[in-house]
Amino acid sequence: MKAKYIIIILLAGTGLFATSCKDYLSVDQYFADRQSETRIFNSRDYTEQWLANCYNQLLDYNLEIGHKTYTVSNYADDIFYNEGGNGAEYRRFKFGEYDFNWYKQSWSQSYAGIRQASVMINSMAEGGTFTVQQVAQYKAEARFIRAYLYWLLLRKYGPVPIMPENGVDYDQSYANLSTPRNTYDEVVDFISSEMVLAAKDLPMKQDNRNIARPTRGAALATRAKALLFAASPLANGNSEMADFVDDAGKSLISQQYSEEKWAKAAAAAKDVIDLNVYRLYTAERKIQGTESYPVTIVPPYHAVYSDKNFPEGWANIDPFESYRALFNGDLYAAENPEMIFTRGENQTDEEHGVIALTRHQMPQVAGGWNCHGLTLKQSDAYDMADGSAFNRAEILQKYGSNMFVQSNELDQFKPLKVDVWKEFAHREPRFYASVGFSGALWTMSSATNDPNNNTNKQVFYYRGNSEGRVNSDRWLPTGIGMMKYVNPKDNANNGGRIYPKVEIAIRYADILLMYAESLNELSGSYNIPSWDGATTYMISRDINTISEAVSPVRIRAGVPDYEMSVYMEQSMLRNSIKHERQLELLGENQRYYDLRRWKDAPVEDAKQIYGYNTLITKQNAALFYSPVRVPLLQTSFSKKMYFWPIDWDELRKNNRMTQTPGWPSFD
Repeated sequence: MKAKYIIIILLAGTGLFATSCKDYLSVDQYFADRQSETRIFNSRDYTEQWLANCYNQLLDYNLEIGHKTYTVSNYADDIFYNEGGNGAEYRRFKFGEYDFNWYKQSWSQSYAGIRQASVMINSMAEGGTFTVQQVAQYKAEARFIRAYLYWLLLRKYGPVPIMPENGVDYDQSYANLSTPRNTYDEVVDFISSEMVLAAKDLPMKQDNRNIARPTRGAALATRAKALLFAASPLANGNSEMADFVDDAGKSLISQQYSEEKWAKAAAAAKDVIDLNVYRLYTAERKIQGTESYPVTIVPPYHAVYSDKNFPEGWANIDPFESYRALFNGDLYAAENPEMIFTRGENQTDEEHGVIALTRHQMPQVAGGWNCHGLTLKQSDAYDMADGSAFNRAEILQKYGSNMFVQSNELDQFKPLKVDVWKEFAHREPRFYASVGFSGALWTMSSATNDPNNNTNKQVFYYRGNSEGRVNSDRWLPTGIGMMKYVNPKDNANNGGRIYPKVEIAIRYADILLMYAESLNELSGSYNIPSWDGATTYMISRDINTISEAVSPVRIRAGVPDYEMSVYMEQSMLRNSIKHERQLELLGENQRYYDLRRWKDAPVEDAKQIYGYNTLITKQNAALFYSPVRVPLLQTSFSKKMYFWPIDWDELRKNNRMTQTPGWPSFD
């Protein structure tokens, strides 16, 4: 890599820190020689170590993308995992049997970071070692981390306690120390106001060495996401949550719908757009290529888009590579104009971040574990190359008994190889960058010692094949793999390696879709001040503005923008944006929360999970592609699963804490 900006480097030295305390904002216990707060924050080394410990709380159980042990919320109705006794852990998770460390550890880890950041915000002062500007930036980073941790808590647990700004005096009685939940809106307002304060002193960009530190855009983007959640049906006039109350009976979820919340969310997204810092990444169109980096497959001719350059068209871009390179390690973080916030690179860690996710997706022939894949629902969601919806019945009727690609048909069905089922043909580019369909080519080209010729290999999931159904966890119960995040060079065998990946926690495509979604929900017009008060936005449901946000995302993906008839019909556009988010943001820890904030989870997350018939061998290959219900991966949804439960130990320590509706309170 050109620069090592892995966040772990930033966190070196954090072993100095412990967690016990007498006073919430006391820092003395963190150093063996009982140094004073003044001495700590007048030392550059100690200050960096203190801040590093704050950043450390964004890792592990607070990661956004990675292996299910730490990022279980990355698995909704789109992705599954098969570890733990042929999917036993997955079934418990999907049936609301939350008995794992992830929901306990995230809570304690987040509040540890909130406490640590609050110490720094309240104790660091100007003068001495640091200039006024340096102190302001240190505090802004700590303020960002604190607000970001509240954002992570809000998505998982809903309304949570906001800790007192000046700490807790542990000499008080237990009753006075106990802290009730704040309302959902209060938590969002706190995140919003804190991110505005942080944004004022954060830089527009970070250099390579500091790429994992937040920028002004990261602060404003997190603010926009929090405001979007506050506007969404789960938190905006949701009578179903009338029983979610604090210890005094106060409702924690707004019972009164407010359309203005959507306007505020739209304005916050516009704040990020108007920074003019970010743009969608695009790769240049290729006229020569290799198996790993093929010649650009040009989308079907379209009179509006085929002859224009991006962002008005796709004439000069490779839609497949534009999307794939964002995630697979080919694009360095500093080169990615779309990335708004990252925790940095995931180098070799096979348990936590993007590397772990990739290793679990890769076939065993490449040294992977072949146990994370896609549902048939997700695979079928990808449109055809011309932007029309996938229709299995039409394809079966079109090709009849000639459903497998023949050697003389390869040019007609690029990028498919011989013996691939034709329902995978002529799909939009994001399909090929994301879906490891049966018969897909895994190039695995970094291998330097390959005596068994296991590079450039088609992987089929028929029973009896090396990656097919076996008596262990290393197979895909739906018969559908996942390609996203996998580099064409990734190979953990035969002298190869898995390439470093950059975790992208927030990116610009998400902001554009958020902006469009928020505008679409409006019926009136609102005047909303910008984040810094420098201007006032007139926010309304303008279909041209909405199209300006959506169309670049779709054109970059090589599919046409929606027809104006879609933009003119609110419910139709709402469903289209939801569909776009499902495809564009696959595997980015969005779908799980989107389904909940939209209140779509009771339907979408409870649907029976379907895949292909993995009991079928290659001799009866056509039968493999008959959709079947997958018994190992069934699911349900109940009201309690909108938010995570509070652990019994936390309820015991805090007698004003109320349990999430539907979960045992242990009273």
